[in-house]
Amino acid sequence: MSLRTRLQLASSARFAAAPLGACRFIRRSSTSTLEGHAWINGRFDRSSSRLLPIHDPARGTRIGSISIPTPTQVSTALSSAHTAFDSGLGAWSSPDAVHFRSEALSRLAGILRERAPELALLESQQTGRCIREFRAQLARLYEWFDYYAALIRVGERSILPLRGQLLGYKSRRPLGVVLQITPFNHPLLIAVKKLAAALAAGNSVIIKPSEVAPLTVLQLGPMVQAAGIPDGVVQILPGAAETAKLLVEDDRVRKIDFTGGTRVGTLLSEHAGRRLVPITTELGGKAPLVAMDDCPVDVAVNGASFAAFVASGQTCVSATRVIVHERIFDAFLAAFARRADAIAKRMGDPQNPATLLGSLISRTHVDKLHSSVQSAVSGPWRCLTGGQIPTGAGFDGHDLSGGAFYPPTILAPTDGAEEGALRSSAMWQDEAFGPVVCVVPFRDDAHAVELANDSRFGLGASVWTQDHARFHRLVPSINAGIVWLNTHHRNDPSSPWGAVSPSGTASAIGLGANPSGIGRENGIEALNAYSNLQSVTLNYADTATMRASEDWFKPADDSSDTQQVRYG
Repeated sequence: MSLRTRLQLASSARFAAAPLGACRFIRRSSTSTLEGHAWINGRFDRSSSRLLPIHDPARGTRIGSISIPTPTQVSTALSSAHTAFDSGLGAWSSPDAVHFRSEALSRLAGILRERAPELALLESQQTGRCIREFRAQLARLYEWFDYYAALIRVGERSILPLRGQLLGYKSRRPLGVVLQITPFNHPLLIAVKKLAAALAAGNSVIIKPSEVAPLTVLQLGPMVQAAGIPDGVVQILPGAAETAKLLVEDDRVRKIDFTGGTRVGTLLSEHAGRRLVPITTELGGKAPLVAMDDCPVDVAVNGASFAAFVASGQTCVSATRVIVHERIFDAFLAAFARRADAIAKRMGDPQNPATLLGSLISRTHVDKLHSSVQSAVSGPWRCLTGGQIPTGAGFDGHDLSGGAFYPPTILAPTDGAEEGALRSSAMWQDEAFGPVVCVVPFRDDAHAVELANDSRFGLGASVWTQDHARFHRLVPSINAGIVWLNTHHRNDPSSPWGAVSPSGTASAIGLGANPSGIGRENGIEALNAYSNLQSVTLNYADTATMRASEDWFKPADDSSDTQQVRYG
């Protein structure tokens, strides 16, 4: 099915008729490719002539391009965002505008909800991920705007227990212009998570989406405008490292929020530290999944399959270390391998709803992943299934050799492999970002926790057991910012998402104290991270009391004064 045909089918679907017009920013060229441009001050700015191609990784074909913003465009976007914030009293950033912001976010939620089916197709095309995944994921994105719309509308302030006739309370003030740099694996989800909290707090926002998957994020621009959010409050600048560099180095940026690799996140954190601006980073992961002996094998296999292979393993919380009780290890391994083989047989066109596994983001990444697998099996690991770059056609006739496909791959210890060799291997320690998983046995709960915590990362983990008391006993010992029971990958606007410092040796290898990042997305924690805390104190004593007990320098006029005067 051609790109033109797929887009025509999508635009004729029931949900495709968005209020602002489908694909409004996209201009179709004679070769049926899509073009995206920077969204600056309420319009798409076409003044840049430098184009960066966008490819469909499942086909290896070009589907469009973006224009790389010029330095002038970047400066204009920053100025527009700063002006929108500075002039925001009564319009957007003012405390008096809370209800206006809430109403605008609610309208934006409705627009996004209507556009979701159409956007799912474009998400699949630019990432190579299965459309069935994006249809499920995007169907919930509006919830982030609805959640923060409600949160700021019903928010209550704390009254502080001050001594004497003083009243204290806490208030929040927006930061100003904030920069959000988002990745390729969940283009809209991660952009929306960040954007909703930042807008709710009253900030102006500049989004720099991934240069390999920016097309859907660019469509947020007209949606924001249609929701009644003032022009200039949201700017979207596609581009690569040079665009990001111009943005992070500008003094008008008051916060950086980054999702991506640990190395880049570390560099950004160093830069933010030098500028003394706050930063939130959501970085690498190597999530453990612990299957206890009381968990039914089929339930554990279903959970591990989703945790390890959804999004072709390209998520920060992908369960790439599966730790199974020795009593069910053999049965689990056999069933898990059968499930992986079944999934591999349904690799195909990502836009086919029957496809279960799409492509990775690029052939370069496939080659890197395959090299890691080959290195692992030359050491203490053996490959149960997968481990080969596919050739030929998928189940639906799609040419797998023409795309960036890699099958579900399960690695288990070789006979006689020492645990120390397994745990020190690159495959156990390094983030692979693909559908490759290591499976090892454990003896008891203490051993399970030891294996789970043997990582440079500390983002997500899951435990599979029918004994909830056992789970609650284990949770405090697990070094992960997110811990799930009998589920994995679950995400909700109200549930904080972020890492804790790991117990591994990250610092020794130059990855910092927390290679999975700092700060939180989601929940009131993200809202607060996009604002400054202001402490307000009121003296409500009457005039006579203030004269009698609060004139600190009264002895200068009356040397006989012995009145105790409050200090502080």
